[in-house]
Amino acid sequence: MTAEDVVTVLTLLRRAGADVWIGGGWGIDALVGEQTRDHHDLDLMHRREQEPAVLAALSGAGFAQTLDWRPVRFVVAHPDGREIDLHPLAFAADGSAVQASPDPEHPFRCPAACFVTGTVGGTPVPCLSAEQQVAFHHGYEPRERDLHDMARLRRAFGIATHF
Repeated sequence: MTAEDVVTVLTLLRRAGADVWIGGGWGIDALVGEQTRDHHDLDLMHRREQEPAVLAALSGAGFAQTLDWRPVRFVVAHPDGREIDLHPLAFAADGSAVQASPDPEHPFRCPAACFVTGTVGGTPVPCLSAEQQVAFHHGYEPRERDLHDMARLRRAFGIATHF
């Protein structure tokens, strides 16, 4: 997934009337304002009620669902190998949101302030805050790319991470 691919996907979804925010590796690169590593996929959070529009737009661009772990997440892939990992969010009136987790008793919580703007390829893009990125990187053994991403956040924002 290239920076151009990211901007193209975001433009496609915006035209479809869908609100999305970049998370994961591309979200961290958006926060620091530059691509710092190769990315296999694009993690996007979206409004749960806009999922039909998201799916229709991506299907029209050649993406097809390859994994369904709803309500937590699902994945769509393009025949050329690009993948998008989609995370449905249920928003509250105050702008905060909740994403289901594998443990229904402990959903992922997103405060309203975590929805920020970053930059991909010189284009402003909606993404998750550094603090939210750190929160989403808990509860599993970090891979090399996770260690890289958290180090980037520490250097760029002086933020504490757990690994």
